[in-house]
Amino acid sequence: MQETAKLAVVTPQPEIPMLQLLAPDGTYGVPKEYQRYGEVIETLSEDDLKKFYRDMARIRRFDIEAIALQRQGQLGLWVPAIGQEGAQIGSGYGVGHSDHIFPSYREHGVAITHGVELMSILKMMRGVNHGGWDPEETRFHLYAIVLGTQVLHAVGYAMGVKFDGLVGTGDKDKDLAVISYMGDGATAEGDVSESLLFAAVNDAPVVFFVQNNQWAISSNIKDVTRVPLYRRGEGFGVPGMRIDGNDVLASYAATKIHMDEARSGQGPFLIEALTYRIGAHTTSDDPSKYRDEAEVDEWRAKDPIARFEVFLRRQGISDDFFEEVASAGDALAKDIREQTFALTNPPLENIFNHVYSDPHPEIDRQRQWLKAYEAQMGTHE
Repeated sequence: MQETAKLAVVTPQPEIPMLQLLAPDGTYGVPKEYQRYGEVIETLSEDDLKKFYRDMARIRRFDIEAIALQRQGQLGLWVPAIGQEGAQIGSGYGVGHSDHIFPSYREHGVAITHGVELMSILKMMRGVNHGGWDPEETRFHLYAIVLGTQVLHAVGYAMGVKFDGLVGTGDKDKDLAVISYMGDGATAEGDVSESLLFAAVNDAPVVFFVQNNQWAISSNIKDVTRVPLYRRGEGFGVPGMRIDGNDVLASYAATKIHMDEARSGQGPFLIEALTYRIGAHTTSDDPSKYRDEAEVDEWRAKDPIARFEVFLRRQGISDDFFEEVASAGDALAKDIREQTFALTNPPLENIFNHVYSDPHPEIDRQRQWLKAYEAQMGTHE
């Protein structure tokens, strides 16, 4: 008797709603259900739009040069962010001037929107400091190499902000909110789940910004979740939305609106920015081992910088502007190369500094041992 073939039951997948204001071909349009996000974009000036493009191009040029410097032995490691400029620059400028930012380790674009000097990042990756910027001055906290820890720190800071009465007062110079950046891989960490829970039950003024770049090193997003990441917070009571992370305007509008709402006392929110990591996870990684080049080419066609350039040209921005940006990029690359090659190693005795806030006898003993050891070894020309 011939076996009857079994019919598989296929559940149709509903289309995932996503905020997109700028299509891959550079066409601008505001869907009816996203009108309030479009209204935010209408407040931007031509100078604001140029600033977005200038910084996206600047961080792309910086990224390319940093990869070259690492390959030449000038950096211990580099973490590329090529392809994610739209998500980072747009979101970075959507954060308020009093807000605090807790990054992961790839947020170079966000860093420059809040005054962090690019050489500070390179010095850290070279190993001559542990983060050379002042988190209190820039409100951009130090990079978190341990996956997900920055999210806990952000929620704790946001809870403290609320306890201090700096949320929902209506005073724009007083109120502040917190934003934490993470990748898609970090959402699988227990730290992130705990953060969502604590943020929800404490109504903390925090926005979780997930850069879903499709790959957690070699793990594809399809293999690690069965629901869109913007829904990850629902079970904890944190609402969310998905945006086109390669659309700098959508990234700016979504971040600004939900940071404003968090600052006014409306609680936490989660933004999933759908984007792509064009390069390697780090310079220690070979992505050709786990993904097809056809996939990379597909996402290159959605490049956030090329898309925004088409849009700006349609707004009447002339060739002079783009030539100026390209020239500035070349000058930046030359400058950071010269500065990097000129870097010197810090004194070895620095390992004893800032271990404790007050003098400590054990640290003093170790410092004296090092001096005696170096004296015993003598000097070498």
